Amino acid sequence: MLEQIRKISQLEQMARRQGRRKLVLCAAGDEHSIDAVYDAYRAGVIDPILVGRKEEIDKYAGRCKDFDRFTVFYEPDEEHVVRRSVSLVVEGEADILMKGNVTTATLLKGVLNKEYGLREKRFLSHFALFEVPNYHKLLAITDVALNILPPLKHKVRIVKNAVDFFRKIGVEKPKVAALSAIEMVNEDMPSTIDAALLSIMQRRGQIKNCLIDGPLAFDNAISKESKIQKNIPGEVAGDADILLVPNIESGNILYKAFVFFADAKVAGLVIGAPFPIVLTSRSDSEETKRNSIYLAALSVKMV
Repeated sequence: MLEQIRKISQLEQMARRQGRRKLVLCAAGDEHSIDAVYDAYRAGVIDPILVGRKEEIDKYAGRCKDFDRFTVFYEPDEEHVVRRSVSLVVEGEADILMKGNVTTATLLKGVLNKEYGLREKRFLSHFALFEVPNYHKLLAITDVALNILPPLKHKVRIVKNAVDFFRKIGVEKPKVAALSAIEMVNEDMPSTIDAALLSIMQRRGQIKNCLIDGPLAFDNAISKESKIQKNIPGEVAGDADILLVPNIESGNILYKAFVFFADAKVAGLVIGAPFPIVLTSRSDSEETKRNSIYLAALSVKMV
């Protein structure tokens, strides 16, 4: 287990101490991704492997003074780019897979391809780790990018992925807030029912190594004042480590609100595979891409 991460700014130094990891940038013809990869290389965190169409990669080669030290694979089309990229990490020739100028659906389809991707069935979910100026510790949101409207059985898997990952970055018993619009169970609002069931499952040992409470509205989950005003018992309200969102829309909105309105720093990964997958939005900054690379480098062989 790593020492507990308390600030996003710690990621670079901690990742550097772990030694260089090999990162594959899939469809490397993307300006911000190449810049982030180059910065992580100069920081001593990764050794880059670029995979993409020749004309797309070469036009960015001049941005990187050490480009001749990178491993580069030129492929003729998107299908071959994804195949080569995924095969490199699945076969152990690289440690981290990163999305470049390719859609999320195309990349993950390759990861799950039984011919050259993962041989065994895995449940993948997205994990975003935030440093929000007005919150007293790091805060994770899951799932904002992969699972659209997860049923209860998938929410269980999403929670387990997040809890396992959080424990490995230093929080032994993370507090999970299962979010909805209100803190009471309402049969007309299915997310409240799922949240209550998850809470019961945790108490009865079906979900281990964490505390779960729900349903909780967002203010109940992160504000101790709100917890007191609404007389909500338990250890999770007002002190959550992980926010489990009810669907991808609410998660995506919350993610972007944190970044654009709250000036939050963030690192995001797809977890659940044997290797970390850096999967950022096209609107994410170069800083967010770098932070995500550093978090991925720290998490190699523990995802």
